[in-house]
Amino acid sequence: MHFQRVLILLASLAVGSLATADEGMWLFNDPPLKLLKERHGFEPDAQWFAHLQHAAVRMNNGGSGSLVSSDGLVMTNHHVGADALQKLSTKERDLMRSSFYAKTRQEELKCPDSELNVLVSIEDVTQRVNAAVTAPAGSPEAERQRRAVMNQIEKQSTDQTGLRSDVVTLYQGGMYQLYRYKKYTDVRLVFAPEQDIAFFGGDPDNFEYPRYDLDICFFRVYENGRPAHTPQFLSWNPVSLKLDDLVFVAGNPGKTDRQNTLRHLEYLRDVSLPASLDLLRRREVLLTAFSQRSAENARRAKDLLLMYQNSRKARLGGLDGLQDPAVMARKRSEQDSLLDAAAKRPPLGDQCTAAVQSVDQSLKTLATIRVDFNLLEQGQAFDSELFTIARMLVRLAEETQKPNADRLREYRESNLESLRQELFSPAPIYADLQTELLADSLSMLVEQKGATNPLVQQVLNGKSPRQRAAELIAGTQLADVAVRRQLADGGPAAINASTDPMIQLARLVDKPARIVRTQFEQQVEEPMRQAYATLANARFALFGTEAYPDATFTLRLAFGLVKGYRENNQEFPAWTTLGGAYRHAAEHDNQEPFALPRSWLDRKGSLNLATPMNFVCTADIIGGNSGSPVVNRDGQLVGIIFDGNLASLVWDYEYTDQVGRATAVHGSAILEALRNIYRAGPLVDELTGSKP
Repeated sequence: MHFQRVLILLASLAVGSLATADEGMWLFNDPPLKLLKERHGFEPDAQWFAHLQHAAVRMNNGGSGSLVSSDGLVMTNHHVGADALQKLSTKERDLMRSSFYAKTRQEELKCPDSELNVLVSIEDVTQRVNAAVTAPAGSPEAERQRRAVMNQIEKQSTDQTGLRSDVVTLYQGGMYQLYRYKKYTDVRLVFAPEQDIAFFGGDPDNFEYPRYDLDICFFRVYENGRPAHTPQFLSWNPVSLKLDDLVFVAGNPGKTDRQNTLRHLEYLRDVSLPASLDLLRRREVLLTAFSQRSAENARRAKDLLLMYQNSRKARLGGLDGLQDPAVMARKRSEQDSLLDAAAKRPPLGDQCTAAVQSVDQSLKTLATIRVDFNLLEQGQAFDSELFTIARMLVRLAEETQKPNADRLREYRESNLESLRQELFSPAPIYADLQTELLADSLSMLVEQKGATNPLVQQVLNGKSPRQRAAELIAGTQLADVAVRRQLADGGPAAINASTDPMIQLARLVDKPARIVRTQFEQQVEEPMRQAYATLANARFALFGTEAYPDATFTLRLAFGLVKGYRENNQEFPAWTTLGGAYRHAAEHDNQEPFALPRSWLDRKGSLNLATPMNFVCTADIIGGNSGSPVVNRDGQLVGIIFDGNLASLVWDYEYTDQVGRATAVHGSAILEALRNIYRAGPLVDELTGSKP
C-alpha cells in the first residue's frame, strides 16, 4: 500500500475513493505489479514494460511523445511541437495558423534545435553518490562533493556507452538513479493540423471539459541522414475504448510536490506561487499588447503567449488546491502521522523531527535570497533569448576551463553536446519582440531592487529600462550563429575581449548571480535534499518501498480507467465526438477561439461525426505528460494525453479521482481526421501498418 494512503489511514481520515484511487507516477524499474493484479487482475510481464519504455519519448522542450512506426515516426501534442512550428514559420508561411503535411520524406522539415530522448536503461547509483558525500550535512563542501560525483558518473557513462546519461534525484534525495538515453537530434516535421483545431476553444476551454481538440503533431527522427530504424514502437488499436477500460500512460511528468513538508507547501501557497503568478500575468499582458499591434507581431509572439496563458491557468489551479483547508488538513495529518510513527522507532523520531526543522530553516534562508535568485540567476530581470545566449557563452568559456567534477551541472561534460545544439540553434530571433521583453524585465528589476541599487545603475548605464533594452538589442551581434561560434571557439580570451554589449551585460551580472546561486545550492538545496532523504528513508523503514517518488521529468507509468464524472450536479461523459466539435463551434457563432478551420468546414460531410474525439480517464498525470501515449492492456495505442480538467490541477500536491481527470485525444479521431480532412493516406498507412 502506498505510504500516503497508509498515513491517511493512520490518521483515521481515510476516504474510500482515495484509498482505492489509481494514484501513482511509477518507475519503470519498479512498476506497481501488486496493485495492478489486485485492483485490475492485470499481470504484465517484463517484456510489456520494456516495449512501452523503449517506445516512449521525452521531448527537450518539456513534453512527451511516442514512437509510432519502425521508421522513426514520433507522435506528440501540437502544443508540444509548437516551439518547432514557431521556429520553422515565416511571415509568408505560418505553420501555427495553417496545417502542414509532408507527403514525401523529402518534404519533411528539419527542426532547428530539437532533441528527443528514448530511455534505454536505468542503474541505481545511490550508494555511490552517498558514499562520495563525506562532509557534514548542510555544509558547502557537501554540495560540492555531491555535484562532483554526479558529474563524474554521467561522464563515465557517456564515455562508455555513447548515450546521454543523467543522474536523477528521486524521493527528493532518498535515491539516485542513472538514466541512459538514446538521443536524436535530427528531428523533422511530418504533420501538424491548424492551431485552431489543435487548441480549439483557446484559453476559455483550457483545462476544461468537455473538449474537442485535435492536439497532435508528428515528427520523424533521423540518423545519418536517413529515417531512424525504431523497431520498438506502438501499434495502433482499431477497437474503440469502452467505459471503465484500463489504460496506461507512459510519459515524463515534470514536477510534483506531494512529499513536501507542510511548511514547504505553505511557502509555495503564500510566497512562491503568488510571485510566479504576478510574473506570468505581467508577461501575458505585455505579449497580448504586443500581439495586438499587427498580425506579424501576433505570429511572432503566439507560442510564447500561449505558454504564459497556460502556465498562469495551471498555477491558479494549483494555488486553489493549496488554499483549500481540507487539502492542507490532510497534508498536516500525513506529516503528523509520519512523525508519530517514527517516534515509536528510535532514533527515527529524532531524525525526522530534525529533518522537518531543517526544511523549515532552508525555507527561511530561501526567503532572504529569493528575489535576487529569481532576478539574477534565474534571469527574470533579463528576459531575452539574446541575454540567455550571452550568459551561456560567458559561462561556457569559464566552466570548461575547470575539471568536469567542479563545473556547474548544466556545463558538465556529458551535457555539452545538448547545450551546444541549443546555443548554436539557427532559429529566428525577432529584435522587436526581444526589445519588448527585455525592457519590461529591466523595469521589473528596478521595481524590485530600487533605482538607486548599485547593480541596477550599472545594468541600466544611465538609461531608462526601455532605452537600455533598445540599445542592447540593437548593439548585439549574437543573433548571428557564426558570431556565437567564434566566441565559443575563442574561449575566455574571446569573451574577455568582446565589446558586444550583451556579452558585457552577462559578464557584469555573472558574479552576483553566481554568489546567490551558490547560496541557494549550499544553504537551501543541499540541506533540503538531505532532510528529504532522511524523511524518505524513514518512510521506507516504516512502510516499505511500495511508494512512487515525486515527478522529476523522467519516464513514469500511470494507469486508470476511462471514466466520466459528476460535478455540480452535472454529468460529464467519458468522451466527446467529432460532431460535438461542430456543435460547440456553432454555439459560439464559429468565432475565435471557437472557429473551426476552413478544412474542417469544407470536409464535414466526409467525416463520421459519431467518432469519439476526446476522452477522460483517471490516470495520474501533470504538466510534462503532454504528448504521452495512452495504451491499453495489450500495449496498443488508443490515444494521446494533452490536458487535464480543472480539478486535476491540484495533482501537483495531492491526487484524487473524485472529479479530477486526465484528458486525451482519441485514436479514432486522429485517424478519421488524417484520412478524411487532411487526405494524409500514406501517414495513416504508416500508423496502422496497412502497407510498407
